[in-house]
Amino acid sequence: MQNFDRNSRREWLKKSSLLGTTFLLGQFPEAEAKLKPTVARRIPISVSSYSYWHFTPQKFPIEKVIEEAARLGFDGVEVLHRQMADESITYQNKLKRLAFDCGLSIPLLSIHQNFLQPDLAKRKADIEHTFKCINIATQMGIPCVRMNTGSWGTVKNKIQTDYYKTGIEPPLAGYTDEDGIKWVIEGMGECLAYAEKAGVTLALENHWGLSSNTDYLLRMYHALKSSPAMGLNVDTGNFVGEPYAGLERLAPYATIVQAKTYYGGGTFYDKDMDYSRIGKIFQKANYKGFVSLEFEGKEDPNIAVPKSLEVLRKAFTYDI
Repeated sequence: MQNFDRNSRREWLKKSSLLGTTFLLGQFPEAEAKLKPTVARRIPISVSSYSYWHFTPQKFPIEKVIEEAARLGFDGVEVLHRQMADESITYQNKLKRLAFDCGLSIPLLSIHQNFLQPDLAKRKADIEHTFKCINIATQMGIPCVRMNTGSWGTVKNKIQTDYYKTGIEPPLAGYTDEDGIKWVIEGMGECLAYAEKAGVTLALENHWGLSSNTDYLLRMYHALKSSPAMGLNVDTGNFVGEPYAGLERLAPYATIVQAKTYYGGGTFYDKDMDYSRIGKIFQKANYKGFVSLEFEGKEDPNIAVPKSLEVLRKAFTYDI
C-alpha cells in the first residue's frame, strides 16, 4: 500500500511538471489564442478639399479645409488641384506648412487630364500639365497624384442623360475604345517616366469615361504596372450600379481609396453605400493605405463631413 502511494505520488508530480511546462511553452492552442493580444488596424482617413467645393463659382479655401480637418480628427487632407488659389511656390509652401502645423498629411493631389483626344498636340499638352502637377506634388511633399483616363466628350450633359446609370460614352466618330486605351497607356507611360524621377506615384482612377469599364481599367493598369510609380486609385462611388463586385476586383491593386458619401442627395447621382461591407472588402485585400473622403452630396458639408468621418472610422478600423 505504501509503495502504491509512493508510485502514485511520483506519477502525479511527473504529470504536473509536464502540464506546467506545456503551459509555459504555450502549447495549448486554446490558451495561446486567449493570450494573443488583439491588434486593431486603424486605416488613416483624409478628407478631400472637394468635399467642401463642388465646382461652384466661388472656391472654398483649402486653408479652411485643413483647419477643419484637424478640428474634426482627420489624418490628412487631399488637395484638389483646381481648388488651389494659385500655383505659386509661396502658396504651396503655405498649405504645406499649415498641414504640418495641424498634424496632417497631404496624401493625394487630385488633378484632371484627358488622354482621349485624337489630336496628339492636345494629348501632349495634358502630359505637360501632368508634369507641372508632379512638380507641385514634389514641392508640397505629396506622395501621390490622381490620374484620369479622360472622356470622349460625346455625352454633352451627363447629369440630364442616363450616363451615370450606364457608363456608356460612344467614342468620337472614326475612333474606337481601343484607340483610347492605346492613348492612355502611351500618355501614362510618358508621365510615369517623369514621376519615377520625382519619386511620386501616379494613381489611375475609375473616374468614369473610359475607366468606368473595369475590364478596360485593369488592362491599362496591368500594361503599366511594371513602373514603380504606377498605382491605382479606387473610388467607391464611380461604378455603374452596385459597387461591390467592382470593388472586389480592384481592391487588391489599390494604392489609395476615395470614399464617396451622398448625404442630402448626390450632386451628380445618388448611390447607397454599405461601408461596413466595403470595409470588409478592403480588409480582405489587406489594404493599409489612406482612405480619402469625397463628400458629394447636397447637405451642408459642416454637417455631412463629420457624419461621413464617423462612418468611415467604423468601417475601416478592424482587428487583425
